[in-house]
Amino acid sequence: MSRRTVVLTACAVLVAALLGVAVFAPLPFTIMYPGITANTLGSYPEKAVDGKQPQQVITITGAAVRQTSGALRMTTIEATAPQDSVSLLSAIKAWPNPREAVVPHNAVYGSGQNVQQVNATNQQEMTQSQTAATTAALGYLHLDAAKVKVTINLADVGGPSAGLMFTLGIIDQLDGNGTGKAGSAGDLTNGADIAGTGEIDGAGKVSQVGGVALKTKAAARDGATVFLVPSSECSDARADTPSGLRLIPVDTLDQALNALKALQSGSGAVPSC
Repeated sequence: MSRRTVVLTACAVLVAALLGVAVFAPLPFTIMYPGITANTLGSYPEKAVDGKQPQQVITITGAAVRQTSGALRMTTIEATAPQDSVSLLSAIKAWPNPREAVVPHNAVYGSGQNVQQVNATNQQEMTQSQTAATTAALGYLHLDAAKVKVTINLADVGGPSAGLMFTLGIIDQLDGNGTGKAGSAGDLTNGADIAGTGEIDGAGKVSQVGGVALKTKAAARDGATVFLVPSSECSDARADTPSGLRLIPVDTLDQALNALKALQSGSGAVPSC
């Protein structure tokens, strides 16, 4: 074997080794995909799974509640765990898939956060979201928060993005058709499966949350036909929207309720992304 051949062979082996390392070496990315959904009018999980018994998502005491129909479905996204590495090969496979998103690791997890810190942050945001949702709902219905207690049970889910759907779930159980008077007849859903996302504050303002293009897919997968989305995220929601899913932009609780009432009656303009 000539010296030239030996050198070329050695170079080829080195290049192959470097490519192998590059393909499988961990990269500072996270892969996100559609997560679970939960009907805020019902139980989660909907039936026992691996010994885990269903729990009512929203429980209200201190006021009469009504039998509801349809679904008001909160949506989530899931992501590779903060300690899990994403290789170049995994990223290349996920990149063209509309049901997955490759994003910088720090866009999902704070720089240097470990699993415990990430979970603690998510749970704190979820608790704040539940408090804001309760305040917005009871304020809309003019009910005394000192007398009406709302408990939200949704283990293993964090973040603030379920706020709007929690608020609508509370109102539907107490009010029905969104008149602002507790005890009203009718349903917000009119029997339909409605999903959505959006952070909410105590005054009923709805804010953007992120991950909408994946949440629409989770919603459609689980049977939703309508999706409420913060208006600033309409363009994201339109990205590869699942067939049969109607997008409705909202910026406030009042807008969400008005849109649902217009859907019920079939009269009046229903906004669209």
